Amino acid sequence: MVHRIRWEGWVTWHAGRGYEQLQKRLLTVVLILIAAGVAGYFLWKKPQTAPLDLTPEAETGPPLHPFYTQPIGVSFDQPPRISHVQVVDLDLDGRLDVLVCDARNDRISWLRQSGPGQTDPVAPGNSPGVEEGDTGFRPPVAVPAFEEVVLATDTIAPAHAEVVDLDSDGDLDILVAVLGKLYPTNDKIGSLIVLENDGTCHFQPRVLQSQVARVSDVRAGELDGVADLDLVVTHFGYDDGLVEWLENRRNWDYQAHPLLELPGGIHGIPRDFDADGDLDIAVLISQQHETIYMFEGDGAGRFVQHVVLSVGNPDFGSSGMWEGDLDGDGDLDLVYCNGDAFDYSPPKPWPWHGVQWLENQGGLRFQYHRLTDFGGAVGATIVDFDNDGDQDIFACSTFNEWTDPRSQSLILLENRGQNAFLVHDVANSPTHIQTLDAADINGDGKPDLVSGGMHVSEPYDRMERVLLWLQK
Repeated sequence: MVHRIRWEGWVTWHAGRGYEQLQKRLLTVVLILIAAGVAGYFLWKKPQTAPLDLTPEAETGPPLHPFYTQPIGVSFDQPPRISHVQVVDLDLDGRLDVLVCDARNDRISWLRQSGPGQTDPVAPGNSPGVEEGDTGFRPPVAVPAFEEVVLATDTIAPAHAEVVDLDSDGDLDILVAVLGKLYPTNDKIGSLIVLENDGTCHFQPRVLQSQVARVSDVRAGELDGVADLDLVVTHFGYDDGLVEWLENRRNWDYQAHPLLELPGGIHGIPRDFDADGDLDIAVLISQQHETIYMFEGDGAGRFVQHVVLSVGNPDFGSSGMWEGDLDGDGDLDLVYCNGDAFDYSPPKPWPWHGVQWLENQGGLRFQYHRLTDFGGAVGATIVDFDNDGDQDIFACSTFNEWTDPRSQSLILLENRGQNAFLVHDVANSPTHIQTLDAADINGDGKPDLVSGGMHVSEPYDRMERVLLWLQK
C-alpha cells in the first residue's frame, strides 16, 4: 500500500510537472508565432527596397564665380544657426524681402527691402564671385538695402516658415513650424503657430498646436474641395513622429487627420504630382526609414499611400526635397538631398551623401537619378539660373569636410537639356550653408540667391548668418 501511494504520488507529481512543461512549451510556441506575425506585419508594411545605383550622372564642369556676395540683416557675435530662409514680398510693396527662421536667437525675422538698390562696383577679392589676382572691375551691381524687423520671439528652434494668406483677408500671414529644440528628443515640445497679419504688417501670434512632437515642416494647400487653405504638418519627433493634414474649419479651428505615424519627417509638400487637378502630398521620412511617400489625393480629403523611393540604408541622411519641372515635360519632379550628419560628433560627410533627381514619369511613378556626390548636402533651390528656359539646381552643404579647401558649400547643377546636367563648384566660403532660396532680388532680370548658415560645428572662421548672392 505504501509503495502504491508513493507510486501514485510520483505519477501525479510528474504528470503535473509534465503539464507545466507542456504549458511552457505552448506559451513559447505562441510567443514565437506572435513575434513572427508582428515581424511579418512590419515587413509587409515596410516598403520593398532595391540597391540604389549611386553612380553620378552629372558630368563635371569648370568652377563658376557668378556672384557678388553681401551680408544682410543684423550682425552676430555667436555662430549663427539659421534654419530656413524664404524670399517673399511680405508687405506687397513690389520689392522682395527675406523671411528668416533663426534657431540661435529663437525668433522669426523679416529682412525688409527698405529702398532701391545702390550701385556698387564689384571689387576683386571681396567675394566668391571675383577671383584673387583679378585687377579689373566687373560691371556695377545693384545692392538693395535691408532692415531687419523681429516678428516673433520665443519660437524655440523654428524649422520652417510658410507665407500664405491663411485667413483670406488679402494680406500675407506666416505659418511657422517650431521644433522646440534643435536636436532630437522625445519630449513633446514642438508647436505650430501662425503670425496673423493685421493688414499693416503687424503680426499677432496664434498657437494652432502646442506640446506636440517636434514640428519640422508646415505647408498650406486646398486638400478637401472646400475653398480654403488646409495644412500639411510634419512632426519629426524622435522615436515618435507623425505626418498629418489639418482640415480648415474656419475661424482658426482645424481638425487633424493622420497620414503616417512615423518619426523622422522632414518635408511634406502638397502639390498636384499626378496632374489630375487636385493636390497630392509628397512626404520625406528620414532616420531609419529613409523613404519618400506619396499620398494621392482625390480632392475631397481622402488619400491613398504610395512609396516613391525607399533607400534601404538607415544611415542615408535624408535632408530635404523640393519640387520643380526639371525635364520640361509639364509635370513636377522632385530634387532630393541626403547629407544630414547631426547624429555624429563631430558631424562629417559620408560617401553616399549627394543630390538626386526623381523624374516624374506619370501615374505617380518616379525614376531615380543620382546626379552628383556632395558631402553634407542639406539644401537646394530650383531656378532657371542661366535664363535658357530650363530649371537648374543650386545645392548647399552644412557638413562637408571643411578642413579640405576643395570641399564646397555651394554647387550648381546646370541643366543642359535632354536629362543631362553639368556640376560646377561655386563657393567654399562661407561654410555650413543650411538653406537657400532664389529670386531676382535686385530687379536686374537675373536670379539671385539668399543663404542661411547653420554653424553648429567647427571651423568657425568662414561664417555668415544671412548672405545675399547677387548675380553679375
